[in-house]
Amino acid sequence: MTTLSVLLGDYPHTRPLKDGTLPVPGVECRFGQASPLYSAFARMVRNLEYDVCEMALATYFQAREAGVPITLLPVVMIGGTHHRSLTRLPGGPALAPEQLAGRRVGVRSSSQTTGLWVRGLLREDYGVEPSAVTWVTTEEPHVAGYREPDNVLRSGAAKVPDLLRGGEVAAAVLGPRAGGTQGMDLVPVIEDAPAAGQAWIKRHGTIPVNHMVVVRDEVLESAPQAVAALCGALRDAIAATAGARDASPAGRVVAAGWSGPLRAALEIGARYALEQQVVRSAVDLDGIERKVPFLDA
Repeated sequence: MTTLSVLLGDYPHTRPLKDGTLPVPGVECRFGQASPLYSAFARMVRNLEYDVCEMALATYFQAREAGVPITLLPVVMIGGTHHRSLTRLPGGPALAPEQLAGRRVGVRSSSQTTGLWVRGLLREDYGVEPSAVTWVTTEEPHVAGYREPDNVLRSGAAKVPDLLRGGEVAAAVLGPRAGGTQGMDLVPVIEDAPAAGQAWIKRHGTIPVNHMVVVRDEVLESAPQAVAALCGALRDAIAATAGARDASPAGRVVAAGWSGPLRAALEIGARYALEQQVVRSAVDLDGIERKVPFLDA
């Protein structure tokens, strides 16, 4: 029996593993907790705190470039379109996405994956270059030593909603529902954001991926069967809980296994990351897939 320390978010597709109703053959998983979940990402890339850990895609790209010994596993935990993630305060003058050039936009961290997708869609759909916006952040990137672009500023505000309340930014990467949990209503900057998101999916043939799963290289090398068993169990749990997810992009993106749509999402995310200086070198996606040849979709 191999023991693995594992950190995964609480979702319908992780609960069968966490409560033991779906065992992982030959593996004892010791599940950790993190609140908020993303606080574990920095500990993983800086201290390799877990054997297996959920991780934001942009953080993984940066960690890989920095030489952190972790490998991406083909399991998508969360994702979805992000046209609704660009928001502003209600009651003010209308603000079109094209008008964000030359303005300040708040985002939790310059390397936040939602911000990666938002900057990408702004460039593709509305002609706003990431470099034309000043990105005001409240937190540093998870990967130590990462040098942020010159158009990224750190604010003294504690949270992204504080940037909006204080008038420091014209808009923020913060979904309407996320704002509501912090005592404020927000308005999407992009009109008919769901339709715009569906058009993005149709054009690209994939759905943006936010969180996947990584494993320490040492564990992958010493216990590949255990890692494969965990991936297989996650695949089975995703299949068993399909009824708990709807037909929205966020519901459809959850999946396990290398596939054409996953490869497309990784290719687009990697291209966005390079264009935005989230990474400074191209991501070797072929090399990533070769390290984990099991679990084809």
